[in-house]
Amino acid sequence: MRIIRSIPEMQKISGALKRKGVTIGFVPTMGALHEGHLSLIRQSRKENDITIVSIFVNPIQFGPQEDLKNYPRYFKKDVFLCQKEKVDFIFYPQANRMYPENFKTSVEVKELGKVLCGVSRPNHFCGVTTVVTKLFNIVQPAAAYFGQKDAQQATIIRRMVDDLNMPLKIKVMATVRDPDGLALSSRNIYLNRQERQDSLVLSKALGLAREMIRHGQRNAFSIIARMKALISSKRSAKIDYIAIVDSQTLKPVNTVKGNCLITLAVRFGKTRLIDNLKTGKKIGDRSHLFSRVRSSAK
Repeated sequence: MRIIRSIPEMQKISGALKRKGVTIGFVPTMGALHEGHLSLIRQSRKENDITIVSIFVNPIQFGPQEDLKNYPRYFKKDVFLCQKEKVDFIFYPQANRMYPENFKTSVEVKELGKVLCGVSRPNHFCGVTTVVTKLFNIVQPAAAYFGQKDAQQATIIRRMVDDLNMPLKIKVMATVRDPDGLALSSRNIYLNRQERQDSLVLSKALGLAREMIRHGQRNAFSIIARMKALISSKRSAKIDYIAIVDSQTLKPVNTVKGNCLITLAVRFGKTRLIDNLKTGKKIGDRSHLFSRVRSSAK
């Protein structure tokens, strides 16, 4: 495994690999790798000749009051995990190289980035799409891998790739959870013991929504009200939003039918967590919510 810090060097390597007909799978991350990231790496290795992982804490997707300075950084551990998973290259650029002093360009997917998480994080998704565009241009992958936990992000990136005719496939893999149901996130380490216990209400609320739909409830407002009541019962929980939206347009729906997304963002203390559930023909199947559960034996 090689660690590449230079943008031109990474472009040169990727270009040479592509000319040889080698397929590149790409997993963009901000580091602090966990089992969710590793599941993306494993999928990439199954489907491609070469896997490249980027580790870059992207400053332009953080708001002024957000946790850029304190965002978890464990580069040595990340390198160890990538070596263990047989990653071929880590791309590890520095912020002043990704965004030099005269950098003036941004990439924005209109409308999709202004709803849900975009309300409380107004510039977040513009920062995401800008850095992802740069990373795609540098790494030149045939496929890039993202997690379903970040469903809005995945929807936005898919739209960006389609709209701009980018020559790669976007693969969205199922959310990975701890055995108790909490979706894995690098920010979970911020939770104290009580907040960590309270945060289990998120998967329980999604499970409640799933059961309501399975038993015939289709009114989005009724489902959201029950979810809100359950989450609000936890002392440390402060709801940012709970919404049921069309999975492609992210517009709110009144009636749950077809492919919808039940999505939420909740703060526990100072830690903001997100989670979601896709609906569809198999909504009554428990695997729709707990589709990949990390074994406690790992």
